[in-house]
Amino acid sequence: MFKNKYLQYYALAMLMAAPGAAMAQANYPTKPIRLIVAFPAGGSTDIVARLVGQRLGEKLGQQVVVDNRGGAGGTIGTDIAAHANPDGYTLTMGTTSTHVIAVGAYKTLKYDPVKDFEPITLVASTPYLLVVNPGVKANSLKEFIALAKSQPGKMNYASAGTGTTTQLAMEMLKMAAGIDVMHVPFGGNGPAGVATIGGQVQALFGSMPAVLPQAKAGRLRPLAVGTPKRSPALPDVPSVSETFPGFDAQLWLGFFAPKGTPAPILKRLTTELLAIATSPEMKEQFERNGADPLWSNSPAELSKLVASDIEKYTKVIKAAGIAPQ
Repeated sequence: MFKNKYLQYYALAMLMAAPGAAMAQANYPTKPIRLIVAFPAGGSTDIVARLVGQRLGEKLGQQVVVDNRGGAGGTIGTDIAAHANPDGYTLTMGTTSTHVIAVGAYKTLKYDPVKDFEPITLVASTPYLLVVNPGVKANSLKEFIALAKSQPGKMNYASAGTGTTTQLAMEMLKMAAGIDVMHVPFGGNGPAGVATIGGQVQALFGSMPAVLPQAKAGRLRPLAVGTPKRSPALPDVPSVSETFPGFDAQLWLGFFAPKGTPAPILKRLTTELLAIATSPEMKEQFERNGADPLWSNSPAELSKLVASDIEKYTKVIKAAGIAPQ
């Protein structure tokens, strides 16, 4: 009898709570939204997150606050996002580094890119741009390769951290060109760029939004882009694929929420983010920063991309001989 009464009270409580939960979702959002960026300010992920986050806040009627949680190749901030309350008030800008490469680059991850997140949508991709300090005696990719071959193991390159796409892009070039250049990891594209400008390292295969302003200002010398075709942002800079056919190094950026975030909230976010990505204003801002807008990407398509890229890049990491951290 007690058990039956308990079940009756429990069912009644659930029925009373359900309308409240539904109402909260219908009124979403009622407070600011935290957007976790797993890299320091000034990098490509941060730049794109702030551009899109500002517009998302305007559309939702609530501020989207960027929370930079850099470190360990983006895995620290991504872990925080994975275990946040799944109520729609914590999102993260996921990347090829945090949701794909980290799987093969780290022995143990505290999060599962597939099981711990709800994919929302892609918003942009960006080429990787090979740049060198102006003091390096190389004005082209060919000259850079020749210089590296003349002093194997003595030149070095910066990355945004071990297990990031900035490391993998250079490792792919090393394999293609047969060169030996030492890896020096930093805590994001911003610090890696500063070190390259300062001459602490000679080269960086950085994502375009982070290094493009410095290249245009002459503080870094651009040698080649990682995408199969040249970038409209730097039309005179050749692609690596012109020397090594099939070479492709680029970064995708998308929005994710913690697993269990209510479906109505995810649907609202997907709708608003796709509208932002397809707007002429955002397209112009992306292209100005060397990024390419992506749209018509459903959560299912983003989920499929994550799974296929994990398989693809895990093989590349093994081929490059990168030891898991």
